[in-house]
Amino acid sequence: MSKVGIATLPLHHSKAPYWLLKRMVMLGKPILKIILEMEGPGGIIHRLSDTFWFQGFACLLGFDWHSSGCTTVLGGVLKQIITPEEFGLIVAGGKGKNSKKVEEHLINNAKVLDFSEDDVKNLVDISRLVAKIDNAAVQDGFKLYHHMMIISESQWGIVQQGYDLTVRKARRYHWYSKDSCDFLNDPHADIHSEKLKDHVLNMVSKHSEECRKASMDLISEGAKRIKRYLFQLKNKNQTTLDDFMNPGCSIKVKPIPHLNMPIPFNLKWESLDMARELALSHYTELLKIQGVGPGMIRALALISEFIWGAPPSWKDPAKYSFAHGGKDGIPYPVQLHRMEKNASILEDALEQAKLGKREKLQALKRLHEFKNNNYPIALF
Repeated sequence: MSKVGIATLPLHHSKAPYWLLKRMVMLGKPILKIILEMEGPGGIIHRLSDTFWFQGFACLLGFDWHSSGCTTVLGGVLKQIITPEEFGLIVAGGKGKNSKKVEEHLINNAKVLDFSEDDVKNLVDISRLVAKIDNAAVQDGFKLYHHMMIISESQWGIVQQGYDLTVRKARRYHWYSKDSCDFLNDPHADIHSEKLKDHVLNMVSKHSEECRKASMDLISEGAKRIKRYLFQLKNKNQTTLDDFMNPGCSIKVKPIPHLNMPIPFNLKWESLDMARELALSHYTELLKIQGVGPGMIRALALISEFIWGAPPSWKDPAKYSFAHGGKDGIPYPVQLHRMEKNASILEDALEQAKLGKREKLQALKRLHEFKNNNYPIALF
């Protein structure tokens, strides 16, 4: 996994007014078509998978710079702009109920990209695994409510967002498929957050590798024994080390500073018995099992640390510009005429390129390179 990131934003419940949404689509389409012309479908996925570019694109289209709505509104705009026939891309999922419709959206558009049933199944498995990782394997307190997958013939990207009502923040997670698909060793490379949290269980950190192995070993002992471990862990001050040791075991148990975290007991224990019967060989297979949620992942991690001294990472794994103003008047009201003028310039450059006259398109590219060398923020 490469070029992925996280952004944390204030949680807002506002939505884009129609007058702005209409122009976001008007300006956004030629921008994406220029990227398609220069870099193909993969270039669009690459950019949308970048935390900063995604945020900047929303700002460029006039939306609030620091709102959770950047994700959901831009996601809706992308679904209006991008069609499989024109862009060679499928945009699946979305906000709320649509977040669970990735499979349906893929099936409806599979023929356009010549996807087989196996291709669709593989992409759906990836979609569910990524959602499970950010909802259960990384326990930062943000509950997912938005999940969008952008797919080409050879690449995919995922943008999903969760909310935490206790701190009134939303956190966005970006994934990108290019290169390898290592889901477990720090898949979130580029991270930005207004506030880091304490004691965030991160089972997809490279520092959690031994804890993942210990968790998998625990499963082979069965649900009854794991449940007993968990009760002993809760009452650790009234038990002895012998309660945690196999005969002849010389492992020393170290104190754990994180045991003040809630330890759930109303878990779906039958899911562990299912995992045991399946003889799982990889931690991602455990995450895919229905019923293995945040509580079970946390319980296995705590037991693994307390008994075998295999600690997980408890570190939170958690940057933009304005060109046309912001919806709420920050830093200044949206300049509708400027948006429409720029959309016209970009559309004209595209039409000229289709006629073999690429001078305007190349001029825009040179402008981008000039700004990139002289200023920290660029148009594209």
